[in-house]
Amino acid sequence: MLTELHESWRDYLPPDYETVSADDRVELSAEEWRERLTSPLAFDVLRREGTERSFTSPLNDEKRAGVFLCAGCDLPLFTSAMKYESGTGWPSFFTSIPGAFETKRDFKLILPRIEYHCVRCGGHHGHVFRDGPAPTGERWCNNGVALRFVARDSA
Repeated sequence: MLTELHESWRDYLPPDYETVSADDRVELSAEEWRERLTSPLAFDVLRREGTERSFTSPLNDEKRAGVFLCAGCDLPLFTSAMKYESGTGWPSFFTSIPGAFETKRDFKLILPRIEYHCVRCGGHHGHVFRDGPAPTGERWCNNGVALRFVARDSA
């Protein structure tokens, strides 16, 4: 099941949708990021490793088939089939599209956590916890403001 999800993620995109490549790195100055991102909160989360308040993202309730992209650079990160309701107030996924993220240990809250960043632009998205559902047991807890959703049925 997991291998199939990882291999078929493009099936969740609209027909003829052109994706960006993880190899095409995006490097901008802080001022260029401020201009590019849609809000000061998106800048704080993606560029300063901030966290949005729980239960504030409309993507918590997103149920359509589609793909969640990085709000900073449009790299595909997750599909709707990877999403689940964690009850935490942030969009949560039990796996990600292979190659989308780099991870590192984060000690900001004393206990170590696994933090993840977009491999293309370095944008901070959230943390991986070990309390998720099968088949991975992982919860990729993502800031909604760091995502953009593209529905499979959109033009």
